[in-house]
Amino acid sequence: MPKVDFSSPGLLLLALAVPPLVWWWLRQRRPALRYPAAALLVALPSGRARAARVGGALMRGAALLLIVVALAGPRTPDLRTRIDTEGVAIFMAVDVSGSMAERDFDWHGEPVSRLEAVKNVFRLFVEGGPAPGGEGGTFDGRPTDLVGLVTFATRPENVCPLTLSHSVLLKLLDAEQPRSVPGESETNLSDAIAVGLRRLENSGTQRKVLVLLTDGEHNVVSPPSGWTPRQSAAVAAGLGIPIYAIDAGGVGGFGDEPRPTDAGTSTPAATRAAAVASLREVARVSGGRYFAAGDTAGLLEACKKIDALERASIASFRYRRYHDLAPVPGLTAFLLWMLALALEVTVWRRVP
Repeated sequence: MPKVDFSSPGLLLLALAVPPLVWWWLRQRRPALRYPAAALLVALPSGRARAARVGGALMRGAALLLIVVALAGPRTPDLRTRIDTEGVAIFMAVDVSGSMAERDFDWHGEPVSRLEAVKNVFRLFVEGGPAPGGEGGTFDGRPTDLVGLVTFATRPENVCPLTLSHSVLLKLLDAEQPRSVPGESETNLSDAIAVGLRRLENSGTQRKVLVLLTDGEHNVVSPPSGWTPRQSAAVAAGLGIPIYAIDAGGVGGFGDEPRPTDAGTSTPAATRAAAVASLREVARVSGGRYFAAGDTAGLLEACKKIDALERASIASFRYRRYHDLAPVPGLTAFLLWMLALALEVTVWRRVP
């Protein structure tokens, strides 16, 4: 039998006012006629006056209780419309720093930037569909999962909160472009993770994950959060939120010549090694996983593995439609009240 619940359970507290009302009705005294001789009334049945007074008060009290129940909105779920959900909240942190404009990925044989490849693969991850050229198989999509998005370069931007409106989220992602303004195109992993964790912490789902996609090393010296990437990963571990770090970077076209960094000079190979080490540490500390995705095939494989890892089914008790039961107690209350009135003017009638 379906379980009955209430759309406004707080209104049930009104039932606490019913017993005092019943007591007040029982305490009321009706006016009486003064008559010099009561001998003529001796033959009348005894106890009817008390039964009338108590019965009327109790019937009115029961009617008021039923009205309270009706106002609280009793309902039963339509079991045929239960929403099957996997209960996963996924927040995506996507790097839009200047290096994401490198056109070293391909899509259907055409060269595309790293960010464009990420957009295409994340669309498959969220909406589902076959991967290009059969690589990576077919994605089932995440139609019942909450998905959110933060993009980051020097500063993170909360593009879309956790939502089931995936089409809106993907449109917002499509509008993102790599940052090219000097001072705005660095990579700030710490604050991006901090924003994602803050949003996930407030979600009500049982399972929460953060997908971090970047192609570079954290190179913002003093992020507003004050965290290092490792410290942000430690916070994620404390919240029970694993970070899946997808590394879409490569040495690119920098060559082997040393170039300036915040810590002096470094070769591209050394910078990449530091980036890989940092991302591996973030994934390890948070309880997630690191994925190397230096080309389209690697990016598809990484998202496919994350998709498979986060498929643990969680029972759902949300329904699309309910059967409203409020008319039943409402009609019963009306009939009880009318019955009490009818009895008081017939069988329970008193003089005066």
